[in-house]
Amino acid sequence: MAVRAFLLASALLLALLSCSHHATASDPSLLQDFCVVDKASKVRVNGFPCKDAKDVDAGDFFFSGLHLPGNTTNKQGSAVTPVNVAQIAGLNTLGISLARIDYAPYGLNPPHTHPRGTEILTVLEGSLYVGFVTSNPENKLFTKVLNKGDVFVFPEGLIHFQFNYGTKNAVALAGLSSQNPGVITIANAVFGSKPSISDDILAKAFQVDKMTVDRIQAQF
Repeated sequence: MAVRAFLLASALLLALLSCSHHATASDPSLLQDFCVVDKASKVRVNGFPCKDAKDVDAGDFFFSGLHLPGNTTNKQGSAVTPVNVAQIAGLNTLGISLARIDYAPYGLNPPHTHPRGTEILTVLEGSLYVGFVTSNPENKLFTKVLNKGDVFVFPEGLIHFQFNYGTKNAVALAGLSSQNPGVITIANAVFGSKPSISDDILAKAFQVDKMTVDRIQAQF
């Protein structure tokens, strides 16, 4: 029953994204039936070059393993299993991808943004406190508690998060309107950049002393 529900949720998310692709997807519209990634090509384009259609087979559109839980034994207590063009070569130019997110009790998918895709998320197991923040100058926070079967949308490019406030594991499935939506985790980008952003700059930006900045940077 759990596997059937998981597969049904996956199909519904993909159908929703597929219906909205031509109007809202971030990626350019395809000009042929498909454009499976040619991993051997040395050509560099915005996206990936296509391999010859006669060399395409069903395996180019297939991924197995999304039923397996991710490893949440980390500082955040969460794990994302992506299914984008890196995992399925046939997603190239189709403007759609998928991800499974696992959350340990009190696990967090920390504030982050997808620069190239809107996200639609549904809870498969457990409960999540989720939210996103609008752009300047309002920076308005929208939040909601989601239970099994609930759906929430995170608009493209906006900072958002999910938190498992329960004592049991939680699982969610997310669809994204890009073959490669990208992810920028805010804390990692700001405090863990290579090379580091000057502590003078961060101290001024966050209105704290440089010692506090140094302590935070040391975590990354």
